Amino acid sequence: MTLQRSVRKAGLVVAVAALALSAAGCAKKDESEVQANGVKLIEKGKLTVCTHLPYAPFQSKDASGKVVGFDVDVMDLVAKELGVEQTIVDTPFEGIKSGQDLNTGKCDAAAAGMTITEERQKVMDFSDPYFDATQALLVKTGKPYKSLDDLRGKKLGIQAATTGRDYAKKFEQEKGLQLVEFEDLAALQQALANGQVEAAVNDLPVWTEYIKENPGGFEVTAEFDTGEQYGFSVKKDGNPELLKKINEVLTKARQDGSYDTIYAKWIGKQPAK
Repeated sequence: MTLQRSVRKAGLVVAVAALALSAAGCAKKDESEVQANGVKLIEKGKLTVCTHLPYAPFQSKDASGKVVGFDVDVMDLVAKELGVEQTIVDTPFEGIKSGQDLNTGKCDAAAAGMTITEERQKVMDFSDPYFDATQALLVKTGKPYKSLDDLRGKKLGIQAATTGRDYAKKFEQEKGLQLVEFEDLAALQQALANGQVEAAVNDLPVWTEYIKENPGGFEVTAEFDTGEQYGFSVKKDGNPELLKKINEVLTKARQDGSYDTIYAKWIGKQPAK
């Protein structure tokens, strides 16, 4: 090999090495651009949160089209702590509860009035509980249905992929229920309003909000204490820093009174101590 060729080859090796170092440096820079106070985010300057609309009072659109609610306010506290803005993605609940939306990077976290269950814990990591929930039976005012027993042979509306659905399913055969499943809460509410179903099962706070919006039209005739608690979620084993930050914010909010303020704003009373 001639001296000239050797020099040329050496120069090529140096150039390739420099390019590799440059690429590594860029990758490191790109990675740092999607971090906020040590927390990984899928988009710079934003905490992207998946939810499923509508589910008032936890998340729904106001008259201006802005998404508001209990969950929105709490996650705003998390975003503020990170120094970013919350961005909300409306997506089918099935993709949330299966963990798919978190696994595919559609969002950093999920906040959807979602009950913590063993099944869901297998596919996502949950925060500390932030809301105690229970199931309830809603009927049109004046209807005679006071329990699931009263609905034998009748159509009972349920929402797909929810714990309310799971609860009603357990009694489907025993109580002789005709379950009719709907994709979202709005469709379930409409079915009850137009007489497509005789009653509906869902979370008590959701029915309380619906009654408030439709005074005199509907009433809760039974509550089912299922011991449920809501949690926010992140990708399974994928973002421990964000999970830690959410829990820190929840603890701080309970201590400084901001949690009580949010609770009273959306639930209409102070939380039980």
